[in-house]
Amino acid sequence: MDRRDSKEGIGDRFQQETKYQKGHLLDTDLDWANKPKRYKRYPTAPKIELVPPQVVGGAPLWEVMRRRRSIRSFKDEPLKKEELSQLLWAAQGITNLESEFRNAPSAGALYPVETYLITNSVEHVDSGVYHYAIDKHELDQLKVGDFRLPVAQSAFGQEIAYRANVVFIWTAIFERSKWRSKQRAYRYVGLDAGHIAQNVALAAVALDLD
Repeated sequence: MDRRDSKEGIGDRFQQETKYQKGHLLDTDLDWANKPKRYKRYPTAPKIELVPPQVVGGAPLWEVMRRRRSIRSFKDEPLKKEELSQLLWAAQGITNLESEFRNAPSAGALYPVETYLITNSVEHVDSGVYHYAIDKHELDQLKVGDFRLPVAQSAFGQEIAYRANVVFIWTAIFERSKWRSKQRAYRYVGLDAGHIAQNVALAAVALDLD
């Protein structure tokens, strides 16, 4: 029977086919020799230094959570470079140098998500495309130029994607999670990205960027 004639959709099949089976939660025979690298590198890209983040003090957590909203209007002023640094650290900053744990949790501490930026109006940072080098807390400059239009078009023509000072783009290296979690990794990557996005949203409120 043609799957299109069934009431079951691709989402239903995904849920069924990525379930754990009782008594067989994980394959513990891991290929340690071929574990994917934790950090993505752009060795030839120019590096943009970021100021160290503020890791103590700041706005009260409960107040920040109460104020968080999805907004469609922004301040008509450039984002400060130190504010960008704080947002990036909130997203995926390392909080323990020994374990390399980060601000946002990740299933199995495998960290498949990579952070990219489209900067449009950030003080002392050229407009362009950047990658966040997490372990060094710096930016890899990938392209310089005005990318507002293609980004807005990719976001279904939303004006907010065109007018924003910076647009965060999250991608995933799925093999990092699949190395341990196999097909179930596709569940986890979405959760990981959600944790990161929420951290950025709360940090933006704490910085009064709302």
